[in-house]
Amino acid sequence: MNITVVGTGYVGLVTGACFAEMGNAVTCVGTDNQVITRLNDGQSPVFEPGLDAMIQNNSKAGRLSFSTSLTQNSDVYIIALDALAGENQQETVLHWAASIAAVLGNYALIVNKSAAAVGTTDQIQQVVEETLAGRGVSVEFDVVSNPEFLKEGVAIDDFMRPDRIVVGVENQRARNAMSELYQSFSRNHDKLMFMGVRDAEMTKYAASAMLATKISFMNEIANLAESVGVDIEQVRKGIGSDSRIGYSYIYPGCGYGGSFVPQDVQTLIRMGQENGCETGILNSIETRNNRQKQRLFEKLKQRFGDDMTGRTIGLWGLAFKPGTDDMREASSIELINSLLEAGAKIRAYDPVAMDVAKLHFPDTVFSEERIVLCEHQYDALADADAMVLVTEWKPFRQPDFNAIKKLLKQPVIIDGRNQYDPYSLKAQGFDYSGIGRDQLG
Repeated sequence: MNITVVGTGYVGLVTGACFAEMGNAVTCVGTDNQVITRLNDGQSPVFEPGLDAMIQNNSKAGRLSFSTSLTQNSDVYIIALDALAGENQQETVLHWAASIAAVLGNYALIVNKSAAAVGTTDQIQQVVEETLAGRGVSVEFDVVSNPEFLKEGVAIDDFMRPDRIVVGVENQRARNAMSELYQSFSRNHDKLMFMGVRDAEMTKYAASAMLATKISFMNEIANLAESVGVDIEQVRKGIGSDSRIGYSYIYPGCGYGGSFVPQDVQTLIRMGQENGCETGILNSIETRNNRQKQRLFEKLKQRFGDDMTGRTIGLWGLAFKPGTDDMREASSIELINSLLEAGAKIRAYDPVAMDVAKLHFPDTVFSEERIVLCEHQYDALADADAMVLVTEWKPFRQPDFNAIKKLLKQPVIIDGRNQYDPYSLKAQGFDYSGIGRDQLG
C-alpha cells in the first residue's frame, strides 16, 4: 500500500518505519526542513532502540522516504502527531486534516492516530468535507480512529507484535481497509478490535489513566507504609500475586512522566471540565503524581536541611524511564530545579539523555557548572554528598558499592526506584532511603 504518515516525531517515525518494514511504500511528512534533511541522511531526531536501523534499512530499500509536502497518490493518510498541550493538539490535527483534503484526488482512508480530545475524529470528517466542498470536488474518503499504545523504549516491538489494535470505524468499507492495512500484524490471530470512533478515542485515554491510577495508588501506599514502618516491597509482592491485581505498574517510585500518560490524564480532566463531569479520581491521580516527584528532594532535605549551599548531589538517570531520551514530565526535572533553588550543585549521568537535558535548563546553569553532565556514571558521584537514583537503567542495577562509598563524601543513597537491598546497603554502612522502605535495615 502507499501510505503517508503525517508526523516526524516519535509516533510518526515508529509508525512509518514499521509499516515500511512490512513492505509498504511510506512517506513521512513534517514541517521542519532540518529534521527532514537529517532523516533523509538516516539520522532520527528521536531515540528509540532499533528505530535508526529500521529507518536506514527501509530508506535504502526505497520503501521509506521523508518530505515536507503531501502527495495525491496515497491509499492511506495517517495523522500521527506527538502529544501537545491542550487545544494546540486538536488545532494541529485539524490543520493537517484540511491539508490532506486539499490534495485528495481518489478514495483514501484517513487514520487519526494522534492523541486529541474525544470527538476529534468526527471533526476531521467535517473539516475534510468542508475543504473538499471548498475545492468544488467530490472525493470519497473514510476517517477512522486508531489510537496508539506504544511504550517508549520498546515501541518497535509493541508495534510489530501488538497485543491489540483498537480501531474506531463507522462503516464496512473503512473496516475492510483497516483489516488490509494491519493484516501483516495479525497473522497469528486477529488482534483487531473494532468499535465506534469515539469509543476508540476514549479507550486510549482510559488505558493511560488506568496505568496512572495503579502507579499513583502504589506511591501513596508506599508513603503510608514508610510512615508506619512497613516494607512496601513485601506489600507489592503480596498484592501482585492476586490475579485480579497483577504485578504490572505497581512499583513504587518517584512519579511517572513522559509525554503520553501525563498528557492523557490531563486531557481527560480537561474533557470533564468542559462537559460538566466530575473527575475526582483523575484529579487525585494528577495531584499524587506531582507530589511524588517532590519525594526525592524531601528526602534530601531531611538529611541536609533546607539550605543546600555548598552541597553536591550526584544523579543517576535523567530520562523519565529507561530505554528513551525523553525527559518530558521527568521526575529528574522537578528534583534538579528544587536542588538548584536550594543552592545545591548537581553532577548527573544518563546513558542517552544528556543532550536532551541541555534543552530543559538554562545555559547559565551549565556554564556556571551548577549542573555538570558527566561522561561516566561513577564520575557523577565524585565528591558528592549523596547519590540519587532517578531512572532505573540496567547499568545502575548492580553497581560497585565499594567504589560508590569511596567516591561519595557521605555514604548517602536515595533510591527513587527501590532497586537496591536496604538491608545489604545499611550493613555496608550506607545511609539508605527508598520509597516506602526507610525503616528497614
